[in-house]
Amino acid sequence: MTRDLSRLFRPRSIAVVGGGAWGKAIVDQCRKMGFSGEVWPVHPTAAEVGGVPAFRSVADLPEGPDASFIGVNRHATLDVLSQLRDRGAGGATCFASGFAEAEAEDAAGRDLQRQLLDAAGHMPILGPNCYGFINALDGALLWPDQHGLARTERGVAIATQSSNIAINLTMQRRGLPIAYAVTAGNQAQTGLAQIGAGLIEDPRVTALGLHVEGFSDLHAWEALSARARDLGKPVVILKVGRSEQARAATVSHTASLAGGDAGAQALIDRLGFARVGSLPEFLETLKLLNFTGPLASNRIASISCSGGEASLAADTAHGRGVTFPPLNEAQRNGLRAALGPMVALANPLDYHTYIWRDTERMTDAWAAMMDPSLALTMLIVDFPRADRCDPADWNCTIEAALAAKARTGGNVAMVATLPELMPEEVAARLAAGGVVPLNGLSDAIAAAEVASRLGQAFAASLPLLVPSPTASARLVPEAEAKTRLAAQRLPVPRSERAGSPEAAAEAAIRIGFPVVLKGEGFAHKSEAGAVRLNLSTPEAVAEAARAMAATGFLVEEMVTGTVAELLIGVVKDPAHGFVLTLAAGGTLTELLADSTSLLLPVGPSEIDAALSRLRVARLLDGWRGGQIADRAAIRDAVLAIQSYVVDNADRVEEVEVNPLLCLPDRAVAADALIREAE
Repeated sequence: MTRDLSRLFRPRSIAVVGGGAWGKAIVDQCRKMGFSGEVWPVHPTAAEVGGVPAFRSVADLPEGPDASFIGVNRHATLDVLSQLRDRGAGGATCFASGFAEAEAEDAAGRDLQRQLLDAAGHMPILGPNCYGFINALDGALLWPDQHGLARTERGVAIATQSSNIAINLTMQRRGLPIAYAVTAGNQAQTGLAQIGAGLIEDPRVTALGLHVEGFSDLHAWEALSARARDLGKPVVILKVGRSEQARAATVSHTASLAGGDAGAQALIDRLGFARVGSLPEFLETLKLLNFTGPLASNRIASISCSGGEASLAADTAHGRGVTFPPLNEAQRNGLRAALGPMVALANPLDYHTYIWRDTERMTDAWAAMMDPSLALTMLIVDFPRADRCDPADWNCTIEAALAAKARTGGNVAMVATLPELMPEEVAARLAAGGVVPLNGLSDAIAAAEVASRLGQAFAASLPLLVPSPTASARLVPEAEAKTRLAAQRLPVPRSERAGSPEAAAEAAIRIGFPVVLKGEGFAHKSEAGAVRLNLSTPEAVAEAARAMAATGFLVEEMVTGTVAELLIGVVKDPAHGFVLTLAAGGTLTELLADSTSLLLPVGPSEIDAALSRLRVARLLDGWRGGQIADRAAIRDAVLAIQSYVVDNADRVEEVEVNPLLCLPDRAVAADALIREAE
């Protein structure tokens, strides 16, 4: 169900139900932030809360409040919710804990959560076990504690499952304008995806940052992706935790490759969001996006007055998805005119200190570097600590940066190599003139990488294939697995099953030599010595079969002329969907750890792009004059496996083809595995 969160997040009236320190804090904070709407404390005995006259009950309020903070115990919360719902309230934050999140310690928690949802009805709620939110645009908050936000006219919205992390983020001193800080609690009704969708509807929000512990309601995440794309609002994810569900299957290589975090990453990629690895990266990326939006390319420049800083910039960017392109003629001419003949021109640039304090020449140099072909120019400047030094000598850098920005209109950031060397007052002054203040060179480079990736982000248009709950599963014999996949037009070798060594030899004669012999009854045939290749006589087949402690045998044609071997696997991950893994196959799977993951369904272009990301792609494309694999046949093989999964999504737990033999004119599944619900 889609609920309208606009009244809750952008209220004109706020009810505070419950007394004590929590209720008083909210009244005080609304006054401190300059909230212009009505604040209505509700308390059965107190005459006032925080100096504001109190109402005895929800029924006594002038009307249904837009937003309500419920700061009473969990049992009383149910009754208050029902009253607010009946008054037509716009939404509420449930502060109390002891619901489903406490089920392990209190069996009543799950039942209380069901009662909570019934009491809320169609009215949106945050929590329970939730701090609420701060709207710094309008000075409206349901927040029972201190915070570090100040009023702002526009900025980023941040939502998190952790109230403590939310508090910490509001205390940042990095010059990041935060429009909203929202906590989700245990998300009994309204999840992070729905919260994010409600926040980006505010035109004053420039970007959305979400701290995510786990995904649920995949369709809600798809809806958020679509709406963010329509509004042009970039979304940044800080994902923590690892999915245990994806590790349920242990009999295949796919299970290990797709386990852990692969499903989450594939989901984030599919949604067209960007992922960061730390809170500093999270804040710096959101800050850059707030000022510049997604970057048009990954082409950046760096200019500093130190060769050490220039080298550090180059090394920090090494291996990241950004590039420092060589200077073009226009840049060289402008820089030479500003700097004279004694500076070696390059990107990153060390302009020395010849022009320090000459604001006009510094402006000329920095403006010359800000070529239209660049997505971002970084001015590296570290400010001295004001308690022991005089920072006045650095004013020239601020003035030059602002003037160069005004002259060129290009995206420009002033970057301190260490986060603490960008004073908050300097950051505010730069931001007012459109220069992005970035704290920490490493995080600045990471932010540029993410912003450029968002500029090229692809969000899938096909709806996710949502999995059913994990079930106990059985392993389908290889021969049967291949028969099923062949019915979806997956090419497989000619083969016959045999119950004895003698029957295997006879089958080999009918198939034609050379052949492959496989012993049945093993999850990992190679490790068990149950695979023999290139057998060329009936005697060799019978002898090899007698040496295997197998329950039966599979005799197959020996496919020759292979260019490369791939693994194509699908694992059902209940948290994220059906994870498709493409990897180097055969005996190289674990050795190379060369894999990439997507979520089903995928289209041909996504498969081609994923194949190109593999290191083994160089073999497919004819490494050192070798033969070129049939990419279209590989793509068709992946689509055939996908077709089987889609047709059997209610019972498939896992499908793996390893190896898929990639030839110049075809692709053949040499081995196949299927696990399905019993």
